[in-house]
Amino acid sequence: MSGRRLPPPLWLVGLALVPTALVLMPMAYIGARAWGAGPLGLWNELARPYVLGLLANTLGLAAGVTLAAAVLGTALAWCTERCALPAAGLWRVAACLPLAMPAFVASYAWSSLGPAFQGLGGAILILTLTSTPLIYLPMIAALRGMDPGFEDVARSLGLGPLRCFLRTVLPQALPALGGGALLVASHMLGEFGALVMLRVQTFTTAIFDQYQMQFDPAAASLLSAALMALSLPVAFGEMRLRRDRRFARVGRGNARRPAPIRLGWWALPVCAGFALYIGLALGVPLATLLFWLLHGSSFGIGLGAVLPALMDSLALSLPGAVLTTLLALPLVMLTLRSESAAARLADRLPYLVHGLPGIGIALALIAISLHGVPALYQTRLVVMLAYAILFLPLAQSALRASAEQVPPELEEVARSLGDRPLRAFRRVTLPNLLPGAGAALALIILQLMRELTATLLLSPSGVSTLATELWSYASETSYAAAAPFAAALVLISGLPVYVLTVRSVTPDRI
Repeated sequence: MSGRRLPPPLWLVGLALVPTALVLMPMAYIGARAWGAGPLGLWNELARPYVLGLLANTLGLAAGVTLAAAVLGTALAWCTERCALPAAGLWRVAACLPLAMPAFVASYAWSSLGPAFQGLGGAILILTLTSTPLIYLPMIAALRGMDPGFEDVARSLGLGPLRCFLRTVLPQALPALGGGALLVASHMLGEFGALVMLRVQTFTTAIFDQYQMQFDPAAASLLSAALMALSLPVAFGEMRLRRDRRFARVGRGNARRPAPIRLGWWALPVCAGFALYIGLALGVPLATLLFWLLHGSSFGIGLGAVLPALMDSLALSLPGAVLTTLLALPLVMLTLRSESAAARLADRLPYLVHGLPGIGIALALIAISLHGVPALYQTRLVVMLAYAILFLPLAQSALRASAEQVPPELEEVARSLGDRPLRAFRRVTLPNLLPGAGAALALIILQLMRELTATLLLSPSGVSTLATELWSYASETSYAAAAPFAAALVLISGLPVYVLTVRSVTPDRI
């Protein structure tokens, strides 16, 4: 072996072009529609007071939820990892469990309590509760990976606990905090179902209204372009923070864990704060679901549709997850087998599109299918293509963990012994990718079961999932009729989220 890596086989390059072209389609369509309107058309559409109000609501929601979730998630992580907190193991797991509560399910539960929880303020509160684990999880990993020697030096120089945190701990945790914050911000820019429940008008709800209520795809495309422009900085920031960065340590560093901070009489208020967070994020929605399951004049109206909706959810999510994983595989393998800039761009492009709103992607696929291949309009294939565009990064992350453990030299040895490139991949690499593929499938199926926007716009007539049925009944204020669908979504999400959080927050697993 010469030590030089063989070029990637042509079949791998060809397969990687398929997902690359797929994720480029919605961006190209939205950009072309905006360009076609011209500067004057864009100005006339975007300078209206209505659109400026949408901009204020969208930015206010994203900024408010991101800031509140960052503060709350950091505080929860600090208390569980650096403080002598009573029952810390219980609080570690409990702080992650709101991941099992889809945002639009929580919004349905809170909005059914009355109009006091609707509006922009209520949306910021409720979405902060559901988004906090997205910052809490990376923060606890960052705190555990830090070398405590820097904090010891800072304290020995006379810095108090607060100044020590701000000057030594926070800079080291900034990549994890920033990555989580950008993820929350991208979710808020594309949020739809929760905002409909809470009666908040943003770009996503306006795009849906323009397309489905007012039958104005041109205006919807221009609003999508504006929302894409807002999403691009967030998506680029998230891509940048995904790069490997090293803080503090060059070698293994100091293996010891820092001495926990004694809380003294603060222990009781801190535990009460944890209980309040869990109660608001999980207790109130679950109690509301239980109430509507037992009471309400509309209960039972949609009960017979729960099983068909579950079957339709599985019929879309299972093949959608398989397609997404198959499309992600060549992207991951091409990046690991090639050092070219084109391969890196193809690998990162889905992460960029992932930061765009799902409603814009769905609208682009509607237009492309109607004008390009009308036979595909409102078919399951278009729904699955939208799923693939939206969730390719999840599959890439899961597959990369397994693919990086298979040295490319093994394939090169097989090829040097006479195997053709595809046969060498099938015999040497593919068996080692199966664990990562299984993890990708499980993760994506869970996400697709909860997906609302693309399914709502693209699903064929007569197809209703748990998410779309919940949205349909809740938007008509038939809260008791919507409760069985919400409960089914929470149950489906609960078990895998619990297993994931127990494995990820236990100290000896990190």
